[in-house]
Amino acid sequence: MKLSKQLIRQRHVSVVVAAVAFAALLFLPHANAQTIKSVDKTLPEVLRSSNEKSCFCKLGGEVDDCSCTVESVDLFNNNQIYEQLTDLLATDYFKYYPVDLLTPCTIWKDEGTCSLSNCGVKACTEDEVPEGLKNGKGEENQSAKTAGKKYSEEAQEEGCRQVDETEVTLSKIDKTISEASNEAFKTWSKHDDAQNDFCQLDDETSPTLEYVNLLLNPERYTGYAGPHANKIWTSIYKENCFIDKSPDDSSYGLPIAGMCLEKRVFYRMVSGLHTSINTHLSARYYHPPKTAFDKGTWDLNASEFYDRFDPEKTYGHGPTYLRNLYFTYLVELRALAKAAPYLKDQLFYTGKKEYDEKTRETVAKLLDVATNFPHHFDESKLFQGEASQLKEEFRLKFLNISQIMNCVGCDKCRLWGKIQVRGMGTALKILFSGDDMSANSVLTSESSHFQLNRVEIVSLFNAFGRLSTSIALIEEFRRLVP
Repeated sequence: MKLSKQLIRQRHVSVVVAAVAFAALLFLPHANAQTIKSVDKTLPEVLRSSNEKSCFCKLGGEVDDCSCTVESVDLFNNNQIYEQLTDLLATDYFKYYPVDLLTPCTIWKDEGTCSLSNCGVKACTEDEVPEGLKNGKGEENQSAKTAGKKYSEEAQEEGCRQVDETEVTLSKIDKTISEASNEAFKTWSKHDDAQNDFCQLDDETSPTLEYVNLLLNPERYTGYAGPHANKIWTSIYKENCFIDKSPDDSSYGLPIAGMCLEKRVFYRMVSGLHTSINTHLSARYYHPPKTAFDKGTWDLNASEFYDRFDPEKTYGHGPTYLRNLYFTYLVELRALAKAAPYLKDQLFYTGKKEYDEKTRETVAKLLDVATNFPHHFDESKLFQGEASQLKEEFRLKFLNISQIMNCVGCDKCRLWGKIQVRGMGTALKILFSGDDMSANSVLTSESSHFQLNRVEIVSLFNAFGRLSTSIALIEEFRRLVP
């Protein structure tokens, strides 16, 4: 079938290799799943012997707090979004990612470190990074309307013409004033932007900031686990998700009874991310070589998937975890649709004109598909009336989650953790920005107090790519059900 062939192609090119490294670091499952002792790709005997037990991943009906069904999301993602998004994430603009993996953890003193080879990240050399992205070029997105000037040789040589002495003197005076003003404007701008940010970004001037080719550093299981890794999810849920239940509680994962809509949304988004990670871990699982002459492979592990989502092993909550994945997908899909006019106006500059034009065309086509989805998440229902006071707390809690990513001891896990959390934070920033907060509102380049830099845009698309891939992978697991 078409989807299966596409997934096979994807594994070979590693373009959207699942969020397994991040899953390894955040290895704690939603509930107390048993340790997996088998890496056999076939279904567990207990599941093959009972249709009732094996059909839990065949979800149906409405997605909680949304107006669409699981079936409609499956059809939409697997036939219209997944393949286009996979191709887009392989382009230079979206695969080269600047990150500071040495940002210190400010939350805990006992910052664990991973010495396993799979935890390492290979940074790009200067020659590997596209010219248009070096030294911060392209970090602040230029409008596509200025493309001609950006690519022209005249623009590259601007400022090199001969001038007379008077003009030089005046230029020096004006430049001094301009620099002082610009520094002030930058400070004010950063302060204003910070009031709308939902996640912490790396300092772009840091000497330890490096570019990473995401295709050469795919997300997959690294072996990073244990108490320190488990503490990541514990902190995220218990301290930042408006809940006070311990991960050891048998009801962990469904503490939302009585919660207001805003708190349910926050929890379901984090749970959906968690589900996506566990799905990727099950789908990109390392299978050791069978003989000394073979090589190990990364492939589906149905036993792992069912142990993580089987109702009997998740206190009956597995199907709800899967539904939360669909919820998170719908939230980020709506963010793409709302920001579509703004994103279509970006240059996606890497310095290669024809290549960048193709990237812009691909982005525009994908955004058209996203916009035309008929059952978008409605953010206008949030923070109404007395709930309006929760908005800042909502933002600060997610900001804290993004800071927790600096405490991850595995470099590869930290890399992909930052990308996915930043992507979700960017989606929230989009949803709660703009002058019009109605259900069908959009953001444009003229929208007040709204701007995205390249890191936010790349994070947004890659994070949505992880969710899209998870939904496609669940379809693959369904095919294994008898």
